Amino acid sequence: MTSRVPSVRPAPGLRPARRRTLVGLVLALVAALAPTGGSPAQAAPVLLSQGRPATASSTENAGTPASAAVDGNTGTRWASAFSDPQWLQVDLGARATISQVTLVWEGAYARAFQIQTSDDGSAWTTVASTTTGTGGTQNLTVTGAGRYVRMYGTARATGYGYSLWEFQVYGETGGTTPTCGSANAAQGRPATASSTENAGTPASAAVDGNTGTRWASLAADPQWLQVDLGSSRSICRVVLRWEAAHARAFQIQTSADGSAWSTAWSTTTGPGGVQSLDLTATGRYLRVYGTARATGYGYSLWELEVNVTGTDVPPVEPTDPRNPNLGPNTFVFDPSTPTATIQSRLNTLFTQQETNQFGPQRYAVLFKPGTYTADVNLGFFTQVAGLGMSPDDVNLNGHVRVEAFWMGGNATQNFWRSAENLSVTLPAGTSVERWAVSQAAPYRRMHLRGAQNQIQLWNGGDGWSSGGLMADTKIDGTVVSGSQQQWYSRNSEFGAWTGSVWNMVFQGVTGAPPPNFPNPSHTVIAQTPQVREKPFLYVDGTGEYRVFVPALRANSAGTSWYGKTPAGSSLSLSEFYVVRPGTSAATINAALAQGRHLLFTPGVHHVSEPIQINRANTVVLGLGLATIQPDNGTAAMRVADVDGVKVAGVMFEAGTVNSPVLMEVGPAGSAASHAANPTSLHDVFFRIGGPGVGRASTTLTVNSDNVIGDHMWLWRADHGDGVGWAANTADTGLTVNGDDVTMYGLFVEHYQKYQTVWNGNGGRTYFYQNEMPYDPPNQGAWMNGATRGYAAYKVADGVTSHQAWGLGSYCYFNVDPSVVADRAIEAPTNPNVRFTNMVTVSLGGVGTINRVINNAGGTANAGTQVVYLTTNS
Repeated sequence: MTSRVPSVRPAPGLRPARRRTLVGLVLALVAALAPTGGSPAQAAPVLLSQGRPATASSTENAGTPASAAVDGNTGTRWASAFSDPQWLQVDLGARATISQVTLVWEGAYARAFQIQTSDDGSAWTTVASTTTGTGGTQNLTVTGAGRYVRMYGTARATGYGYSLWEFQVYGETGGTTPTCGSANAAQGRPATASSTENAGTPASAAVDGNTGTRWASLAADPQWLQVDLGSSRSICRVVLRWEAAHARAFQIQTSADGSAWSTAWSTTTGPGGVQSLDLTATGRYLRVYGTARATGYGYSLWELEVNVTGTDVPPVEPTDPRNPNLGPNTFVFDPSTPTATIQSRLNTLFTQQETNQFGPQRYAVLFKPGTYTADVNLGFFTQVAGLGMSPDDVNLNGHVRVEAFWMGGNATQNFWRSAENLSVTLPAGTSVERWAVSQAAPYRRMHLRGAQNQIQLWNGGDGWSSGGLMADTKIDGTVVSGSQQQWYSRNSEFGAWTGSVWNMVFQGVTGAPPPNFPNPSHTVIAQTPQVREKPFLYVDGTGEYRVFVPALRANSAGTSWYGKTPAGSSLSLSEFYVVRPGTSAATINAALAQGRHLLFTPGVHHVSEPIQINRANTVVLGLGLATIQPDNGTAAMRVADVDGVKVAGVMFEAGTVNSPVLMEVGPAGSAASHAANPTSLHDVFFRIGGPGVGRASTTLTVNSDNVIGDHMWLWRADHGDGVGWAANTADTGLTVNGDDVTMYGLFVEHYQKYQTVWNGNGGRTYFYQNEMPYDPPNQGAWMNGATRGYAAYKVADGVTSHQAWGLGSYCYFNVDPSVVADRAIEAPTNPNVRFTNMVTVSLGGVGTINRVINNAGGTANAGTQVVYLTTNS
């Protein structure tokens, strides 16, 4: 369809010379729009405004109405009152993409004006502007969209009003009303500044997606920070995360060329902190222009975030399955790599990570199939893994170990590390491997060779350790638990086991000791009713990277791999989107919408909106304990109520702005059955506080039915930075609303109300480890109505069926040792609600747990620090 050319008719009082000039300009416009013989034919833009409803800020008289500017008649005109500002607006009837606006001025024209678009006739976006209007016929090429378009005049060129013979809008109709997106269009874009305080505070630090780095200016006024968005964008929101040195007076400005700036927002009373500013502006460049500092220092921004309208996101890059980009913190070795090179890298990582409990660094060390000589000493946030289909495809002659010498032998803080899918042959003359760990340190799908060898779960006599997991693992020799306080072993094969402190649970383990609770405190369950092992990355015989997804197993015992072919499916890494730090949540969600799975590389991944898993059977796999942190109080991940989602090897970190929940599996009210293909969570960990303030009301909510949890630690920090009763606030660790949910190896600690709340029927927990909050300031601050404190494990009163085996709850009320928790477990009295083998401990006699479950069981306090109870019936 071609545009209509308006007819030219003489207007009253118009001189013939002026009329001829007008005709020439219109014909020139038509010629400019017509395709030439030397160029491919293209569809001309459509005239959308003619005959559409028009309104104006004013009219000079009844003979110059707004409608006269859109009637296709250049002999009629709209004219305004003789004042500034004035506007003329046309309703296109539907949203349109605008490409051209033509203004045919009468003698009374605008020296300064803007062309603006709107979807509702209220909020306007400027798509073109000038302060040097020439009058006559102005043909403006624009990029914008909206249902409404207006000319907004701010300065007249004559003493009369504004007067337009015709106001013509060209483009294409269609599209939906855009919303203000949550993706940060500024992240990773080029940034410049008027100055920097030093080399450690560059402009780029304010757009790197890391709220732990910042831009800082010199201590002078004015100063500015500018970001190039790459193309003209419709800007709807700017979020400023100020460091303490913030602006009292500043402007948000936009520009098409980085030279001429328009002010979109301003204040002289800036409060600092996090400022979320809703505005309407258009530009390729955006800058924060500070004119008055609030402190004696310069201006300092942790992060500048820019949200835009529309749905455009960066393209989702493909993944080369033979040469994937796994990020700078993933190290892949093959048998041709010199041993010295491997050992040097391992030593460097351990030196950096041995005590780096709360730093942002994350690492994965991966070995392709073959034989190596290496001493792997794992520090914090380091994963070592083999890339074979079987653990025996990769053999390390040496060690894969964890020590606790950095804390004088005390391993109770040896968290966040993992060993997976490897076999280990100890050096000649050595018969002891050490895995001195506590929470979130899985030893999974491993093979320690040699019946004469042993693996110690503590530091060898000089300190305690406090909880861990072995799963799908074969130990040819003996597991020695020593001073390890509690441990969960599942679907493994041991030559032997020796040792016990408070709570040792064995499930589906061949070679487990005989059941004998409480002395020794061995809970033995012969089989695992239904479980899926953790998905893992491997390299096939052609050199292609793939992810193996193990199948569900029913009523199983022993490993899934030793002496057998594992059942399951294999996915090429080409089906995955590889997520590296700095990738926006919008891009991640775009990849998911395209049907991709996710592989998170080592690092801290900041998101400004939830990662939304909507497709059944999606796999989310993390390397190097990849960590996802919401920056603005949203959830970090939401999983739809669909079959078979697998989330594995990922840690969720609360941000400084409180999140209602960090992860949600199924929306509220989920009711579909997933019995044949449940969603499963493997080595999924949560942290609230520690590196700094973190807040979340609830950490994990499970609304879907039939979900499987396979080793999870939900932790409100009791030490580190940003820790305190009023600092890292968090009510509840785990809330289960779905039916028939099963948890294997569940660790929940230090929350301020109930640690775990179970509202669904048919739930089962195999091994539960809990510490109550250390830091209630006094009893009055920690009351549940008339009840002293909150239970560590709460089964709702309306639940009619629930079972749990091997539960431990401990207290250490070090702020006020007189604090009492009335009970560790609360559950309805019902023959189908059964608890087997429970223990409460007053650590060092600091604080009291009055009863084990409901009103049963003794009191754990300074007099009797450990209390056992075998059943609630």
